[in-house]
Amino acid sequence: MSAQTELPQIGSETSGSCCGGSCHTDAAAPAAEGAVTTVYQVKGMTCGHCEGAVSSEISEIAGVASVTAVASTGQVTVVSAAPLDEEAVRAAVDEAGYELV
Repeated sequence: MSAQTELPQIGSETSGSCCGGSCHTDAAAPAAEGAVTTVYQVKGMTCGHCEGAVSSEISEIAGVASVTAVASTGQVTVVSAAPLDEEAVRAAVDEAGYELV
């Protein structure tokens, strides 16, 4: 008889996507106390790949805890330790190939 340990799978809610979920964050993760949640409008996202590209770039900004992008609405929700510089967010979105509205 062998014992098996089941490890939680990060990004499992997006398995089957073009990137296997590696570029998505867990939208259900609780925000840290004192965290700031900001919703941005991004123009040009049409699919899961777009969501991943935007999420990945914004996630690289210092202080960002989580990013949830939704292509169907164009909304990107960012949880961060402090308010983010809008120009840094704009540059990240531009780097991903989209436009911050």
